[in-house]
Amino acid sequence: MSRRRTYAKQPGPALLLLLLCALAALPFRVQPQEDWFRTGTGIGVEKVRLAVPAFAARRAEVETPAGVFNSTLWSDLEFSGILEMVSPSFYPLEVPSQLGELKHDSWSGAPTNAQMVAFGNLQVVGQQLVVEAWLSDVRNPQAAPVIAKRYRGELTEDSARALAHQFADDIIERLSGGLPGIARTQIAFVSDRGGGKEIWVMDYDGHNQRALSRCGLCLTPRWAPDSSKVAYTAYERAGEVPRTNIHIYSLVLNRRIAFAAFAGTTTTPSWSPDGNEIAFSSSQSSDPEIYIASSDGGRPRRLTHSRGVDVSPAWNRLTGRQIAFVSDRGGPPQIYLMEIDGGNVQRLTNGEGYAVSPAWSPNGQMLAFAWQRSGASFDIYVMDVATRQTVQLTHDSGRNEQPSWAPDGRHIVFQSTRSGRNQIWTMLVDGTGLRQLTFEGSNTAPNWSWK
Repeated sequence: MSRRRTYAKQPGPALLLLLLCALAALPFRVQPQEDWFRTGTGIGVEKVRLAVPAFAARRAEVETPAGVFNSTLWSDLEFSGILEMVSPSFYPLEVPSQLGELKHDSWSGAPTNAQMVAFGNLQVVGQQLVVEAWLSDVRNPQAAPVIAKRYRGELTEDSARALAHQFADDIIERLSGGLPGIARTQIAFVSDRGGGKEIWVMDYDGHNQRALSRCGLCLTPRWAPDSSKVAYTAYERAGEVPRTNIHIYSLVLNRRIAFAAFAGTTTTPSWSPDGNEIAFSSSQSSDPEIYIASSDGGRPRRLTHSRGVDVSPAWNRLTGRQIAFVSDRGGPPQIYLMEIDGGNVQRLTNGEGYAVSPAWSPNGQMLAFAWQRSGASFDIYVMDVATRQTVQLTHDSGRNEQPSWAPDGRHIVFQSTRSGRNQIWTMLVDGTGLRQLTFEGSNTAPNWSWK
């Protein structure tokens, strides 16, 4: 029996999982496509040159939190993709810790040549950790500070890290034309470190990793637009019959909330931009097709009507009028596009190899996806949907899959085997700035929160 006809039948969970995870495909001999558009951060715009001297610890009990604050702030700003961080080796000997101590000429002149300086101090007021923070334009000494704020939290390392994230986000928002930073966003992912495969959540930089689900085998986490809930695929039993369904976990209530159960195999949820509906794949009436239902699973309606497997819907986060999805209707799995009424179906990828895991950019113009071409391993690509042109972001360093965009549109998270087992990595959208976030167990299927 051919692979094509096998997919056209009602697949069991194992077969569908094979497609979802994009397991090894047969090699295809194709010529590489020439990249003609660029991805990146601030293309054509000179990056702001920023100096960030260490914030001073005013009392002994804040020295450890100050160390955490300083390292976190530097890391957040360095990874923003819009700044040129001035090396501390070029800093003046006199480092300011409050506004009156800043000597603009020392920081704007050689060898520092900074445009902006972020500085301040940490102290204890009552039982609280207080951070006094400024961002000043040292090339315009007559101007008021761009930022002058106090941040308050508990006297703990976790709180110091959170306050650094807040200040970093404020800096990025001011220096990027109003686009918020991502230092307080989260990433959901699948991990087997506890034995089964469960849904986990972590801060965007890999800190504060914790488990959400307890179902033994959970996959494909997807954040709700307000970041208060995570929908995912859960394998469960109805008597002696294994089945898959969509579960939703509320981070506000710290428990599962209701979503209707359907017959057959139900997988790969995707939220509408307003959070009122969920698209998903279900075999309730035939082979796996794309459906849309309300956020509790009510009023389901079928969108696709083709032979084969249709999975992994991805809702256009800006327009809400288009859904990208994966289908093997024409042979090996490829990325397709349709309207939310199921009309105007188009194939986006060109039929070479396997193309899976579509993810829309926040501006609704580009799709990131995993593509195996020319017999090589899977790599991450970005497509300009209007022109169908692509750029390859990863280049044959392990197996790279399951991309997801940060809400700033400047970063992508993905899974990769480049360090051995599958782990979660982030990068800038030009493929640079790689950072590994997970190290324990096997970790897959990352999904970045919308805010």
